[in-house]
Amino acid sequence: MNTTTVTAFGTHAPDQALENIQIPRREVQADDVAIEILYCGVCHSDLHFAKNDWGFTTYPVVPGHEIVGKVTAVGNAVTKYHVGDTVAVGCLVDSCRSCSSCAQDLEQYCLNGFTGTYGGVDKFLGGTTHGGYSQSIVVDQHFVLRVPNGLDLAGVAPLLCAGITTWSPLRHWNVGPNSKVAVVGLGGLGHMAIKLAKGLGADVTLFSRSAGKEADAKQLGADRIIISTDPEAMAAAAGTFDFILDTVPYAHDLNPYVQALAVSGSLVVVGYLGALEDQLNTMPMVFSRKTVAGSLIGGIAETQELLDFCGEHNIVSDVEVIKMQEINQAYERMLKSDVRYRFVIDMSSLT
Repeated sequence: MNTTTVTAFGTHAPDQALENIQIPRREVQADDVAIEILYCGVCHSDLHFAKNDWGFTTYPVVPGHEIVGKVTAVGNAVTKYHVGDTVAVGCLVDSCRSCSSCAQDLEQYCLNGFTGTYGGVDKFLGGTTHGGYSQSIVVDQHFVLRVPNGLDLAGVAPLLCAGITTWSPLRHWNVGPNSKVAVVGLGGLGHMAIKLAKGLGADVTLFSRSAGKEADAKQLGADRIIISTDPEAMAAAAGTFDFILDTVPYAHDLNPYVQALAVSGSLVVVGYLGALEDQLNTMPMVFSRKTVAGSLIGGIAETQELLDFCGEHNIVSDVEVIKMQEINQAYERMLKSDVRYRFVIDMSSLT
């Protein structure tokens, strides 16, 4: 297959900084859309992949799965997009499209394994897929998303991961105007959860370990904040919430939040992968029909639903735009939670 060489930023080893490299992109196939990348969000997963924190990175790796750009070419079977359209690509660029999950528009749960935007199996060129820290990308039209007019494009980029990661559980658990919702943690995921839950009409509370975030939380749409390290405040919150979205990215105790659920309430974990810090006490779950669950991004149809909702409500992520050459410093700052609330790369800086 013919390829085009494009400039990207990636790394060849876990202990090496990201730097300018050259990668191949396939020629446009019948169902493909070629995209010039304008902005790419920076996700904690990018850092974990670059550093091989999860133990399965194949190098070289070019991260980036929060992509916003312009269509530059389309294949002869493409009907959904035209040259010049503003489009987006999220965490997925392929799936089997035939299993029961894919048939339900749940490509993120593809029973045969979805293809990630980076680090996935590249069925066209062999090796692994490369992500959005690059000049351009070629993606099957099914996995390309339309960006509504009028939204800040840099702020749109994190919707493709942070946004859909919080939107999918809010929708699955039917959050709406009569819902009492709490969000655990005010970071990249947490700030989007507050905005989206409020946009759906819910009463929204932020759980935070420390004071001083009230102004930010309320500006984002929270109705109140509860300090989770305050025993009296947590006792007063017992039995309150229909739905709690836990966005904390490290091991922690879920039991206080289970106590805060109302009868038949659900606590959904989206921020952490791994063993829990303390044993989960099932007694309040059994006696009050409470649920502890997890959730992963969303399918293509659900992600388009999110983008359309954000277009209608003028919701985007709060971002700090950086140059491509600042990515290694941005990773260091992410580890210190020194960003409000997501980094986004202006890809015009990539030369």
